[in-house]
This record gives sequence, structure tokens and C-alpha cells, in this order.
Amino acid sequence: MTGWYDWIFLVVAIVIIVLCLLQGGKTEGASGAITGGGLNVFVQTKERGSDRVMSILTLCFTIVFFLAAILINILA
Repeated sequence: MTGWYDWIFLVVAIVIIVLCLLQGGKTEGASGAITGGGLNVFVQTKERGSDRVMSILTLCFTIVFFLAAILINILA
């Protein structure tokens, strides 16, 4: 039988997936690694605006996810 905490766990997991999918790519990917393009290792870039909000929300929901996982494990 699923309890209320299982539903919260499921909703938080879905929110994390959606937030990760909404975030923009931060690198060029594998093609940039192979060709050597865009190697801005020492350039400091700060997230601004919606990118920063999405990162903070993702971090917060990830912490809630892990706390819920521990709580569900203790309650079960």
C-alpha cells in the first residue's frame, strides 16, 4: 500500500526531471571535446536570470528528494 510520503517522493522526482530537462546545455558536448573547440576552462561564467533560478530550484528539489528517500526508508 502506498502512503502519502510515496506520493510526495514521486512528485518531487517528476519535478526534478522536468527542471533538468528545462535547463539549457552548459557545454558543447562530445563534439566540442573531440574537436577541441570551446575550451574555456579558465573563463568564469556566472549563471544569470532564469538559468540561476532553475539551478537553485534543481538543487533544492534534489535535497528534498534525498531527504524524502531517507525518510521513506526509515518509515518503511
